[in-house]
Amino acid sequence: MFQVGFKRYLLSSSLVLSLFGLGVSAAAQQDAKPAATDQAAPATAPAPTGQAADPLKRPISDKQKKENSKALKQELSKTYKKWLDEDVVYIISDEERKAFKQLSNDEERDQFIEAFWQRRDPTPDTEENEFKEEHYRRIEYANEHFAAGIPGWKSDRGRMYIMYGPADEIESHPSGGTYERPIEEGGGETSTFPFEEWRYRYIEGIGQEVMIEFVDTCMCGDYHMTLDRSEKDALLHTPNGGATLYEQMGMATKAQRFSGGLENLGPGPDSASQASKEFDRLERYAKLSAPPPVKFKDLEEVVSHKISVNLMPFDVLVDFVKVTGETVLVPFTVQLKNRDITFVNKEGVQRGVVNIFGRVTTLSGHIAQTFEDTVQADIPAELLAKSAENSQVYWKAVPLRTGRYRVDIVVKDVNGDRVGTWSKGIQVPDYSDDRLDASSLIVADLMEPVAAKNVGTGSFVIGATKVRPRVPPADGKPISFKRNQKLNFWMQVYNLGVDDKTHKPSATVEYNVVNTATNKPVIHSIESTEQMGNVGDQMTLQKTLSAANLDPGIYRIQIKVNDNISKQMVDPSVTFAVE
Repeated sequence: MFQVGFKRYLLSSSLVLSLFGLGVSAAAQQDAKPAATDQAAPATAPAPTGQAADPLKRPISDKQKKENSKALKQELSKTYKKWLDEDVVYIISDEERKAFKQLSNDEERDQFIEAFWQRRDPTPDTEENEFKEEHYRRIEYANEHFAAGIPGWKSDRGRMYIMYGPADEIESHPSGGTYERPIEEGGGETSTFPFEEWRYRYIEGIGQEVMIEFVDTCMCGDYHMTLDRSEKDALLHTPNGGATLYEQMGMATKAQRFSGGLENLGPGPDSASQASKEFDRLERYAKLSAPPPVKFKDLEEVVSHKISVNLMPFDVLVDFVKVTGETVLVPFTVQLKNRDITFVNKEGVQRGVVNIFGRVTTLSGHIAQTFEDTVQADIPAELLAKSAENSQVYWKAVPLRTGRYRVDIVVKDVNGDRVGTWSKGIQVPDYSDDRLDASSLIVADLMEPVAAKNVGTGSFVIGATKVRPRVPPADGKPISFKRNQKLNFWMQVYNLGVDDKTHKPSATVEYNVVNTATNKPVIHSIESTEQMGNVGDQMTLQKTLSAANLDPGIYRIQIKVNDNISKQMVDPSVTFAVE
């Protein structure tokens, strides 16, 4: 791919090749000329007998100089054209493209390219440009995985991957075959071409739950993005083949599928609803094809200049989970109350939008990680008042090495134009291999296993479990649960001792829930690693408790792990309230 400064290499290599070409031509002409012509040549030191003259020392005519200059200009023009039409074709804005085409010389083009990447650099204070590196990584991935007669970056799947990154979920049908239509597509069973459906939870400027469908109608690996969900139906034009639910019941005919419109799904139970969404689908398709915007530069300025703003209140929870001996996964959970978000009416639904920007720096000021995203909440107008005390939760997990860091998080209420900041120093623990240790004890309002294909990916997902933490308020009060809710506790234990003979650990786990007012235990249970089955030197503890079993009050959960082999113990605890 194009790199600034590459033109110097092209200059030297093109010039050398041209000169060598000229030397060979001149030598050939010399052999064909009479001696008198040789005498008319400029006086130069004769070449040693039997040795050809150095072609680099031969004089260059003005004509050849012009040809060399023209060839070099064309070579460099191809390089800049490739950068514009291949490297950044999907992410450059129309204004930037127009400005680039108006530049008159290569120096201006080099400066433009450098500024182009700087505008998108999430960490401008460092030498690395993570955006640029990620962009070229995506191009490489697209070329490797989505090529089909054309380079992968040119395919529709490659384009979406380069612009928006990996999808949060992919439903893949690489061989097509039998397909049970969902009711919104008319129901009934049919046979399909190979197709994929990509789901993005949120795309900035486009919205939530973005579904993109790709169909391989030629069955040659060339998947193209489609607006018509019936395009994947291999029996669409087969008489009486792949009947929809209404067609099976005699309430519609297959001919009615081709009555015009965006899709050829035919009448069905959900036809009216689907017809009303056609313009939304067209709008979303157009937005997907536009270059992604440069994201929250205004919020970055707040962090860079250490501006303290508290107009937009929010709470933050920081947890730690071991990845390797030196790397720790650090999930940041940001919680915002609905009452602090400005909602505006959008087609009968109250919508609130909050932009979030975070930066993690070392004590020396080196930027270790940044993240930015959007939280969007859609609430029916009639329920807005009742949900004022409910919360919106954002979760971002970043890998960090052991050490001390400063974390700055800025949130912006888009509709209300209010900004809030949060800053704190954190110590990422050292999970060395020589002592018993544990992750954060996470108290969650949701804990459930995830599908095999989603292990380790997605919001709130740690390993094979989705764990949504409950965030304590900044005023020091404990996290609270209502009596009709479930309390979930999640924790990992590291570096358990392993018996040399059995190659298994031997440890006990005690769960104690204590009423802090009376200091009396209300729940007590003990488990052992022998009861837990296949446990190695690391184990994950997951427990669920019904709040209905507890009287209103404040409690402390303590999980005590005793390692019988290493004779070590860990006993983290968390306080919570039941209302």
